[in-house]
Amino acid sequence: MSTLEAVLSAEHHGWRLDRALAAVLTTLSRERLKALISSGQVSVGETLSRDPALKVAAGQVYRVAIPAPTPAHNIAQDIPLVIAYEDDHLIVVDKPAGLVVHPAAGNYDGTLVNALLHHCRGTLSGIGGVERPGIVHRIDKDTSGLIVAAKTDPAHEGLAAQFRRHSVDRRYRAIVAGIPRHLNGTVDAALARSATNRQKIAIVDGDRGRHAITHWSLLTRLNRAALIECRLETGRTHQVRVHMASLGHPLLGDQTYGKNRPEHMALLTRLGFERQALHAQTLGFIHPVTNEYLTFESDIPPDMQRLFSELSV
Repeated sequence: MSTLEAVLSAEHHGWRLDRALAAVLTTLSRERLKALISSGQVSVGETLSRDPALKVAAGQVYRVAIPAPTPAHNIAQDIPLVIAYEDDHLIVVDKPAGLVVHPAAGNYDGTLVNALLHHCRGTLSGIGGVERPGIVHRIDKDTSGLIVAAKTDPAHEGLAAQFRRHSVDRRYRAIVAGIPRHLNGTVDAALARSATNRQKIAIVDGDRGRHAITHWSLLTRLNRAALIECRLETGRTHQVRVHMASLGHPLLGDQTYGKNRPEHMALLTRLGFERQALHAQTLGFIHPVTNEYLTFESDIPPDMQRLFSELSV
């Protein structure tokens, strides 16, 4: 069993305990933390905190006991991977669109985790609560590009700390509807699950959601569309998709957060392009063990390249 310490700051004052801990201990999901709280694994001082909804105060220090990982039920599968980098501590994968990162309802196998279980053969981080690859961050099923996973707990903790400090360089290429009026900008808007559709993420008041910042810049003007770069200061679920849609420039192919123009829909149909036009192109971070700065670039995949070419003017 290991123990993590969470020091709550002023911004967490008045938050639910599970939400505050999830914001500080980013290696653990909110659901995982709820289970740990309810089972008596979370304490402040000498007092156990068993209520996930308990309101917390700034300056409190919580200790979270993490039981030893139990064997995963996920099966190892021999799924081809494009590996950008690998050593004894971590692995960087260039994920194709269509590959789910982690098993969940409707996708219990055929995921990146299943592939890593086979490829890494037992050298995996267990900090997530089960013996499984250390998934430190995720990208959507229908988003392509770079993702890093930890093989060891120290690597997982070191990478998670960098994501928590927002020091990881994460840059995306996206093709959006319309041409932005400005060359660059920043969207600073908190995100949370939509109150009307739990499958969607929505922009909410800051005290109700998670802090989210996207810096964007216009790269190329296209036919009633544009290629943009988005640099993530934070990495929330669907962040780029929701933030760009809020500017009136939804990603082409994104049926969840934007309605494609008829001319774009006809092109997408002709090309068989059935995903959001989003690619995680750049990933840079400090190696959590060697302290070497690593940066990786992924070429825009052929389907997005064809879409870009067809839209070029």
